Amino acid sequence: MHFRHLTLTLFLAIAALAGCARHAVDAAQPGRARAMAAYRRLPLAFEASGKAAFIARGDRYDALVEAGGTRLRLLDSDLRMRLIGADPRATATVSEPLPGKANYFLGSDSRQWRTDVSRYARVRYAEVYPGIDVVYYGSGRLLEHDFIVAPGARPESIVFRFDGAESVRLNGDGDLLLKTATDDLLLHKPVVYQQNENGRHAVDGHYAIAADRRATFEIGDYDRDRELVIDPVLGYSTFVGGSGQELGNAIAVDAAGNAYVTGFTASTNFPTNAGAFRTTRAGSFGQDAFVTKLDSKGAVVYSTYLGGDLTDTGNGIAVDSAGNAYIAGQTNSTNFPVTAGALKTTNTGNIAFITKLNSAGNALVYSTFLGGNSTDRVRAIAVDSSGSAYVAGFTTSADFPVLPGAIQSTRKSNDAFVAKLNPAGSFLVYSTFLGGSGFQDDAYGIAVDPDGNAYVTGKTDSTDFPVTTGAFITKAPGGNDAFVAKVSASGTSLVYATYLGGKGEDRGNAIAADAAGNAYVTGYTYATDFPTMAAVQPECGCKSSVGGGVQSDAFVTKLAPNGAGILYSTFYGGIGPDSGTGIGVTRSGDIYFAGTTDGISPSTFPLVDSMKATKGLLDDAFAVHLNAGGSAAIYSTFFGGDVTDFAAGMAVDSAGNVYLTGNTDSPDMPTTAGAGQRTYGGGNDDVFVTRIGNAVIPVPASHRRAVRH
Repeated sequence: MHFRHLTLTLFLAIAALAGCARHAVDAAQPGRARAMAAYRRLPLAFEASGKAAFIARGDRYDALVEAGGTRLRLLDSDLRMRLIGADPRATATVSEPLPGKANYFLGSDSRQWRTDVSRYARVRYAEVYPGIDVVYYGSGRLLEHDFIVAPGARPESIVFRFDGAESVRLNGDGDLLLKTATDDLLLHKPVVYQQNENGRHAVDGHYAIAADRRATFEIGDYDRDRELVIDPVLGYSTFVGGSGQELGNAIAVDAAGNAYVTGFTASTNFPTNAGAFRTTRAGSFGQDAFVTKLDSKGAVVYSTYLGGDLTDTGNGIAVDSAGNAYIAGQTNSTNFPVTAGALKTTNTGNIAFITKLNSAGNALVYSTFLGGNSTDRVRAIAVDSSGSAYVAGFTTSADFPVLPGAIQSTRKSNDAFVAKLNPAGSFLVYSTFLGGSGFQDDAYGIAVDPDGNAYVTGKTDSTDFPVTTGAFITKAPGGNDAFVAKVSASGTSLVYATYLGGKGEDRGNAIAADAAGNAYVTGYTYATDFPTMAAVQPECGCKSSVGGGVQSDAFVTKLAPNGAGILYSTFYGGIGPDSGTGIGVTRSGDIYFAGTTDGISPSTFPLVDSMKATKGLLDDAFAVHLNAGGSAAIYSTFFGGDVTDFAAGMAVDSAGNVYLTGNTDSPDMPTTAGAGQRTYGGGNDDVFVTRIGNAVIPVPASHRRAVRH
């Protein structure tokens, strides 16, 4: 029996409090910002510090780990998490040596210098309590530790005391709140379960507060001959929908953990709120776009229709620091709501739209059409710190608005496009076609880095797609390939453009970028020779046992800032069709991606500490957390009910909480107490919104009064 993954991921509140000052320094010193970004991509390393202690240096903290607990040295305070009653003589073993050595030349006394210090990824202390080991390791620059409980051992033996905490208390949700003079840490209520032949069985488990800043675990009845798991935390899960069909296409998250979702609804009773921008459907035909904002517990903040008389769909969403939501999609409604002074106020075809909704969800900041006289679709949207919106998609309009100096000023066939709008939505900063002479070039994902470079991914069937000299792949490897392009901040040149794929169909569905200019792409591939490097799954899992055919695998690829090579690339999937539809990267460099698996043989999909042991009858959503090196999955989990659950969009916050949206027709999809809608609305599909959380998140000082005790 294993009591696994009580994961204490130490995010520091001081990082949130110092964010504005740090941003100012980084903006003024771009070289330093790049150096810090590179540092944060390094794995957490443990170095010997004394006979049986090890030190790990994280982002704005040092951690000294030993058999008796952990000491955190923050910028302005110390916090010691002691294991009361643990054996201080427990034997320590190290594993997974890291490349390179550390050297410390401090002071003028050479006898105090330390050279050739070995570094390791894991430290394990055996028998800290009878039958219980503790393992310390890193997730990016973050510290985690697991308790491993042998059969017959007693998990209730584990007792924490938090020295340096002014108070230790439980909030109304069962989370453990540690308050210091300058920082707060929040340890989520443990989620405890066991696996048996019938799947996952929940076990009651929670923190209990004792005197003298102590905490223990209270675990309900469970089978002591089976594994006991405490791992990925289901933050919340909720339906969003009425009696008609709904699809959730995209999701974004703000710094406070509010989620913003868009898609379409055909329901006249879609759940809206009083005072929202539009509380009733605009027309009786087709469908409307919608925008729904949920708080950090999954309750509705606002929810509104967005559309005209005909068919309107929200395909992409982004949010700025003020909580304004930017929605992009397509409409053939001539009376779609647009605002005076917007870029384009007349619908001239089956046209794209970009709408900025205010933070209260009750008014439009701006709303505009974008396109020409044929078909134009915005697939994705990103927003920078100034409020400029970047959009990408597909057009068949020869008169799509491009500007002088564009990268590609004429449409070669049915082409992708990339455009940037000013913060008022009144004019284009730049706009360009992006494609070759093939039948269809289409952009599905866009991201923007702090320097204003835009990163675009999608698919192309053009052998003359405008790749750049020295790019990773300059010749189309298959009939239909993914592409990745980096557009300069001015929008007048390509930093790089490359094919991505093998001898089979490939498509890039989503893209993320970090502060150092690395691009992270996910999608799907049918190519067994898709390029891999430093992969967690180096070979395709997609070879079907039925007739020797090939199904699709998801992929994750990290490209260098100049696009000349890959830093890692991996398949991810089993023998059934799998596709990655969303991706995000945290400051530590850890990768989170999500998608959908058909899972003809679910046992072949690579699960790690899954919240759900077996998939439903049809499609299931999945979410995966990879470490910063891409060499290991921290978790990989199914999510959904017994019928069809399709993940269309994903976002990740700075603490590594994953937010999923898509559509489900599983009435038994798991929901959580306090969520906005716990029952299936009916129709063909409902939207679902789910947060999968990490074990510890920071509580900024500005939010402390809002925490329930």
